[in-house]
Amino acid sequence: MSRGRWHVRREGARLVLARHLPARFDVVAETTLPKAGRERIAQQVRQDMWRALKGQRGFSPVVEVASCETGLRVRAGGRVEAARFDRNRLEARIASVLEAPEKRRRWVLNAGGQGR
Repeated sequence: MSRGRWHVRREGARLVLARHLPARFDVVAETTLPKAGRERIAQQVRQDMWRALKGQRGFSPVVEVASCETGLRVRAGGRVEAARFDRNRLEARIASVLEAPEKRRRWVLNAGGQGR
């Protein structure tokens, strides 16, 4: 399914939101969140990640949200078409977005889950 220019793929307990298919993780960071709406979480993570990385040339966000025993496993990152980029720096920036307490609370509450 495509929402505007974004592709939303559902495969069982897994949802992938990507601008380009096939979805590719050249850079990635992961976290877990409490149970909530997967698509809404993916949209919000994508928006915040894009705000943090919009200056990165050739970056195209990808967010994967999968149900797991402890809630949701979120992988965020994406493809980078730039010839040269600092993988460690980008992954650290993505991880800082995923671990920001105020963002995590907002994502979960807006997606119908219980905030921690």
